[in-house]
Amino acid sequence: MKRQPLFYIFISAICFGISPPFAKTLLVADISPIALAGLLYTGAFLGLSLYSLGRRSLSPRSDVTRASLQGKDIPWLAAATLFGGIIAPICLMFGLSRTSGFSTSLLLNLEGVATAVIAVLFFKENAGKRLWWALACMTLAGIFLGWDANRGEFNVTGPLLIALSMACWGIDNNVTRHIAARDPIQIALVKGLFAGTTSLSLAYLLGVGIPWNLNTIKALLLGAFSYGVSLVFFIKALEGLGSFRTGLFFSLAPFIGAVASLILLREWIGWVMFPAAALMITGLWLMVEEEHSHLHVHEEATHAHLHTHDDLHHHHDHDGATDKSHVHEHTHQAEFHAHAHWPDTHHRHVHKA
Repeated sequence: MKRQPLFYIFISAICFGISPPFAKTLLVADISPIALAGLLYTGAFLGLSLYSLGRRSLSPRSDVTRASLQGKDIPWLAAATLFGGIIAPICLMFGLSRTSGFSTSLLLNLEGVATAVIAVLFFKENAGKRLWWALACMTLAGIFLGWDANRGEFNVTGPLLIALSMACWGIDNNVTRHIAARDPIQIALVKGLFAGTTSLSLAYLLGVGIPWNLNTIKALLLGAFSYGVSLVFFIKALEGLGSFRTGLFFSLAPFIGAVASLILLREWIGWVMFPAAALMITGLWLMVEEEHSHLHVHEEATHAHLHTHDDLHHHHDHDGATDKSHVHEHTHQAEFHAHAHWPDTHHRHVHKA
């Protein structure tokens, strides 16, 4: 199985994992949670817009493009924007305002759990024993990290808001999976534009002021990387891994956020950090070493997406060079074979018990 999607999800997890401690410093600087949620997605839109303009200027004749969004993709994109672009970040920022950056980073673990459970229960993705063991390791690591030995108490409101945001992002991840073969930058641009403007408009309607100063610029920059770049790589990983596995690999983000909190906010919860780290490493190892292979049927299908002709599923004929990545509508003939695979764009078949 190709390892490139693993690189994508690790980059995504790193970019998003560092966001809670940095966002915490901005909330302390008197940016309201709703306004900060809007600024983060606005930053994602602005950052990716500048990247797109620069790419076109430097490579105007580039023949490597992604399949564009179509009308049938609108319901999926609208659901992703509502749950993942508006509700989730607002809940996260309100939860972060009531919780430490360290604890919030650790609670990001719930996104991978929510994504995985929704993928299996509602979208019928296959999950072998190794993946369930990996999920158990990640969840147990989150429990370890969630214990605050210094304070000896639980803050219910903040964690509940963060858990709600993770559930919304779990829905977002699963619906985005259905359009993951489309241009991820285009998806992120549309999502960032509508999510950012909606949250900022809501902030103005509620009478929440937005301080246009250096902290605002910091929020936009954080959004460009932690929400823009992270989202693009997450979508690319979804195409190759499916929702369940992408969600589990994304569980690396809490560990990254916890380390960032230690460095930036000087927060520390004691010895529990060490068994949690061991559990996370074990979970990641179980996922990386997974080998899923069986006889399966490919029904005849016609679609368009970025591809090359160096794999098992793209041997069709057409005019023009075929030694580079390219996009066009093509038909896959019905096929029956066995090989190692993930639930990517071409392997979303049903598994019998």
